[in-house]
Amino acid sequence: MSKIFDEEKAKVELERGYSEAQKLLDNEDKMEKFLQRLEKKLKEIPVAGKKLAEIPIMASLLRSYVKKEYTDFPVGSLLAVISALIYFVSPIDIIPDSIPVLGYFDDAAVVAACWKLVESDIEEYQVWRNEKNN
Repeated sequence: MSKIFDEEKAKVELERGYSEAQKLLDNEDKMEKFLQRLEKKLKEIPVAGKKLAEIPIMASLLRSYVKKEYTDFPVGSLLAVISALIYFVSPIDIIPDSIPVLGYFDDAAVVAACWKLVESDIEEYQVWRNEKNN
């Protein structure tokens, strides 16, 4: 399966979504609807796996950013996160989600590619979130 969808293809798919990510970032109502679709899809997945388990953190970050609670996040990293989530939510991607187990392989690869790019920025957000909640 890794020959069908490798890390390089995941990066290409991630970058492909940047312009759509910018449109969502510029429109709070569309972003909220997108986040609701994301939550619905997460509920449909029986076993998320390690990489897809990072998605709720990314969604939390976006909500905090849109609400202007946490804005100390680089725009480039923010576009990468939104792009990865767009790919995840999209029913039309390289490996259809309707294929059991394998259907989420490409989604996980794109999320992993994003995570690799923005991990330190997300870790800073998590520190902020933990301090805020304590």
